[in-house]
Amino acid sequence: MSDTDNLQKIRSRRSHRKSRLGCGNCKKRRVKCDEKRPTCSNCLQHSIDCDFTARSASESLTPPARRYQFRQSKYQQVASPSPQAQDQNERQPKTTTSIAIQCDFPPIPDKGGISLSDLHLFHHFTTTTYRTLSEESPATRRLWQSLIPAWGISFSSILHLILALSALHLASMHPDRRDEYIAQADQHFTFGVRSVTSVLALDTLDSENCQLIYMSAVLICFAYFARGPREGEFLVFSAGGKSEWLVLLHGVRAILAQKQSEIFTEDLEPAPKAQKTVEQNATSIAQLDSEFSQHTTRLHEVRFLITTEVTTTDCEIYLAALDDLLCCFKDAHASRKANECPTDLMQFTIGWTFRLSAVMIDRLEGREPVALVILAHWAILLRYMRDIWFMKGWDAHIVRGIRECLPEGFRRWVEWPGVVVSS
Repeated sequence: MSDTDNLQKIRSRRSHRKSRLGCGNCKKRRVKCDEKRPTCSNCLQHSIDCDFTARSASESLTPPARRYQFRQSKYQQVASPSPQAQDQNERQPKTTTSIAIQCDFPPIPDKGGISLSDLHLFHHFTTTTYRTLSEESPATRRLWQSLIPAWGISFSSILHLILALSALHLASMHPDRRDEYIAQADQHFTFGVRSVTSVLALDTLDSENCQLIYMSAVLICFAYFARGPREGEFLVFSAGGKSEWLVLLHGVRAILAQKQSEIFTEDLEPAPKAQKTVEQNATSIAQLDSEFSQHTTRLHEVRFLITTEVTTTDCEIYLAALDDLLCCFKDAHASRKANECPTDLMQFTIGWTFRLSAVMIDRLEGREPVALVILAHWAILLRYMRDIWFMKGWDAHIVRGIRECLPEGFRRWVEWPGVVVSS
């Protein structure tokens, strides 16, 4: 072949719209690579170590300048060092492993890849957001302000998820910049979830990482609520397909089923509750008692509906869920009377969904009327937490979704809880 033919072939190849010699990260993500050296624009955009950087370092006699950026997690997949190796990997079965390192947004120019926007989110979490996640006690303060961010440095899923939660918190505080913060949150949330699912998919949950995986799952749940209600998604059932929340819930169940005894040890060992110094006044307590009495009376009316309208098999399933719900109301009432932090109600509210039997979940997904009536009354617990920034709007959203799915003859059963949770 002549030199002229070779030159024409090269020019033809370079004018092709698709990248032929792109870096491994761009090939993995199936996006066009501009092949800029020493780092392509896509990798620079996402602060990902580019293959070209490694090649340039190996080809140069001058030691590369030190890059100041977050450490790569040992649980993440390292990008292939060459296009040939990448092509070979692409022929292997696909996994959900994330190849992102830590930062997702434009880095500070010429400063080594640290994203200023991510540092802002990290600072906001450690100074402000952490206070909103649990009661203000020395143990929980240390967990959320110090330990969780420290774990995030070595376990990327936690880091991405606390940045996502911080961005969502800022979105709630600054409505005029909501779109900007939501975009940041969505990107970090995506990377955070991928890292966790890759560990679970590869069945690498062990004693060393079980606490990290569990706290990642907790952060995913917080972020899911903080993102706000979504059209057609009502936590335990969905307008189309599998409920996103149930998928998350099943993941937490799987983690606890394998490593519960090892998760709640050392730093995650439940601390004794601190004695409250601020007590409710007599009027407030009387109002709480009256409200609780109304709720328990209503739950007993639902029990009558179950025993008179439901077949024997489903009757036992529904009564078990209702009895558990009544216990949750009692625990929530005691917590509110003790003037505890509203976030402490999460254990009772979300705990009920966690303990639902497979048959009950199946009935909810199938939109069985009595199952939905029970769920509408559970939504009252969400109303108790409506002042928490990441729980706003969920109570009314779920009741509205339930009402739309119920036959006309059952809608009167949700009118009462519907008025309560939407007022």
